[in-house]
Amino acid sequence: MLPNDLGCSSLTTLPNELDNLTSLTTFNISGCSSLTSLPNELGNLTSLTEFDISWCSSLTSLPNELGNLKSLTKFDISWCSSLTSLSNELGNLSSLTTFNISGCSSLTSLPNELGNLKSLTKFETSWCSSLTSLPNKLSNLTSLTEFDISWCSSLTSLPNELGNLKSLTKFDIS
Repeated sequence: MLPNDLGCSSLTTLPNELDNLTSLTTFNISGCSSLTSLPNELGNLTSLTEFDISWCSSLTSLPNELGNLKSLTKFDISWCSSLTSLSNELGNLSSLTTFNISGCSSLTSLPNELGNLKSLTKFETSWCSSLTSLPNKLSNLTSLTEFDISWCSSLTSLPNELGNLKSLTKFDIS
């Protein structure tokens, strides 16, 4: 688990002016557990390839503008336990290869638009204990090789269409 002595654990806001960092390729604010929101302007950081806000446990939502980050290959929002929904616009992240939402225990569903992530190879959704269903459109993720939905204790069924994921080499529903 994450140590309690991280340097940003008391940070509650980020400046809107971060969008001036146009050459930024990696954005990591992991462990900023008091952060309650993200500025919409982060969607202007179009050079980003990695976005890590894991362990930001007070975030309740993400800006729709994050869907503008078309160069993003890695998106980690794991253990953002207060997130209640994901934006449909995340389906616009056409270069995304790794998406981690593990530990987002307040998420009850995923947007159908995630099925648009054709480059996705690794999707981690373990410990999403309130997730009750998966969108049928996940069957469009034809590049997916790893899919982890372990410890999603509220899932009552899986879409039949998951059988279309022919590239899958690891599937964990333990």
